[in-house]
Amino acid sequence: MTASHSMPPDAPSPARNLDHAEVERFRRIASEWWDAKGKFRPLHQLAPARLTFVRDELVRHFGLTTSGLKPLKGLRVLDVGCGGGLVSEPLARMGARVVGLDPGRENVEAARAHVEGQTGSGGLDLTYRVGLVEELAAEGLQFDAVVSLEVVEHVPDAGAFVKTCASLVRPGGALVLSTINRNLKSYALAIVAAEYVLGWLPRGTHQWDRFVTPEELSGFVTAAGMGAPTFKGIVYDPLNDTWSLSADTDVNYLCFAARELVE
Repeated sequence: MTASHSMPPDAPSPARNLDHAEVERFRRIASEWWDAKGKFRPLHQLAPARLTFVRDELVRHFGLTTSGLKPLKGLRVLDVGCGGGLVSEPLARMGARVVGLDPGRENVEAARAHVEGQTGSGGLDLTYRVGLVEELAAEGLQFDAVVSLEVVEHVPDAGAFVKTCASLVRPGGALVLSTINRNLKSYALAIVAAEYVLGWLPRGTHQWDRFVTPEELSGFVTAAGMGAPTFKGIVYDPLNDTWSLSADTDVNYLCFAARELVE
């Protein structure tokens, strides 16, 4: 499904904003994407809060209704850095027409295999493709919403990545991102505790200097032509071993921004 594209000789290569070591790290454990007790356990635990935010913000923005099983019916959504489909598949089950994009072929194969193995998956409008977001931008594609969760902190140039994602949002559409704040608290919790003490994530999953503050992300989003973003935190409750939405954006947080309609 990936088309070939010609680029001017002096145009920057899309691959320059791709960290091949990061892609390789996730490629090696692609078979574990849907193991809720495996290396991706934190993402499975984050899923209810993240999906609630995405659903509610898109429903609110597009004037949809939460009644029924498919509140996102009619929306065309791109999931950038979809991995094994932990976000793409639920969004498709909510009625959205979803394209899941990832640079790791093994990740996409895992996503396809999972949806094919599920009962009731025949009615899903869900397409996966291997490639870079820059390639889709070069094709001139547009979506009602572009979603990219836990990806910003894994690319070399976060500002350029956000700009490219935003270029795929149609006028009147929406951009939803999630990432990790950069401060001493996030270093202690997202790296020291999560990777070295509790072992929730493989060591080396995150690089603290690539974490992005809400102020920085706000700048990237508005520079990309989107409206002023809103933020929501996700916090962990150790007593109940659950994650929930919160006003606290000190560590994990989500971002929503809309593109104005062209008059």
